[in-house]
Amino acid sequence: MDRDLSLAPNPKSLSFDAPWAMALDWNYLEGLLVVRVAEVHMKIRKAVLPVAGLGTRFLPATKAQPKEMLPIVDKPLVQYAVEEVSASGIPMVIFVTGRGKTAIENHFDVSAELEQELAGRGKEELRWQLRSISGLLRFAYVRQQAPRGLGHAILTARDLVDEEPFAVLLSDDVIVNRVPCLKQMVDVFEHYGRSVIAIQKVDRKAVGSYGIISGHQIPDTQWKGRLYRVNDMVEKPAPSKAPSNLAVIGRYILTPTIFHELAATTAGAGGEIQLTDGLRRLLEREPIYGYVFEGKRYDAGDKLGFLQATVEMALQRRDLGAAFCKYLKSLKL
Repeated sequence: MDRDLSLAPNPKSLSFDAPWAMALDWNYLEGLLVVRVAEVHMKIRKAVLPVAGLGTRFLPATKAQPKEMLPIVDKPLVQYAVEEVSASGIPMVIFVTGRGKTAIENHFDVSAELEQELAGRGKEELRWQLRSISGLLRFAYVRQQAPRGLGHAILTARDLVDEEPFAVLLSDDVIVNRVPCLKQMVDVFEHYGRSVIAIQKVDRKAVGSYGIISGHQIPDTQWKGRLYRVNDMVEKPAPSKAPSNLAVIGRYILTPTIFHELAATTAGAGGEIQLTDGLRRLLEREPIYGYVFEGKRYDAGDKLGFLQATVEMALQRRDLGAAFCKYLKSLKL
């Protein structure tokens, strides 16, 4: 809904901190400044999945296949992330891919020959499962021509995202909860209309493996002490210098302003543009919130975390859990 505000003050003196964005159109009509303020649709409609990494921690397994296609039980890592996007009500995924990642595109495409073969064998349930993968969401792909950091990967998706807020998911982080982690963050975003990053409390000795925030807790009973206003963040600090034990996890909801800040960010070692640097610049322009999500997180980008995810998620399966548990007990470890 548009509103005309006559005799408006100087634009620089206006402050808009509301759960919706404003588009400002300044016009002079007969010497009178008229401000047209339009509420901009702020629903999250797109999620960016950076999948161009080389997967060196899983070599030689990732020499000829994407790390994102490594399976936890019978489902590749990247599918867990896509299903979280779908369950959070976001209709489109933008993959930022790289050389050797065509298996990801093929996985989310229709495989008519395979479906026909399964139909001929009477395996309708399995055929339905395969078809449901391609029907989860709308998919788009853009190529990152060189591995230049997470910030650069997100910047590569700029034209497809356009000027609207969007989500970012790193498929290395598999998060299990009845209400998806991303959906929890969408709820925060819809309330505050600002960028939201997922955070988790970690052991002090582990802070050197994460981006760490400093911030203050928001006294709002709606979020049950889980919401923080971010003051600053630092990448992989020493335990003695870490401002907190609140670690940034691979889920983000970002306003489109981040593109401007990433484009202005100076590349670091190896020519990489780091998202943390872009977020610190964004903090100078608008608030960022950190949300301690509910759920169990597995770091599947680490070999031990990948094995833990495989074992625990297999135990939760109705078709495998009981037999697998019995087998594990038989090992007498």
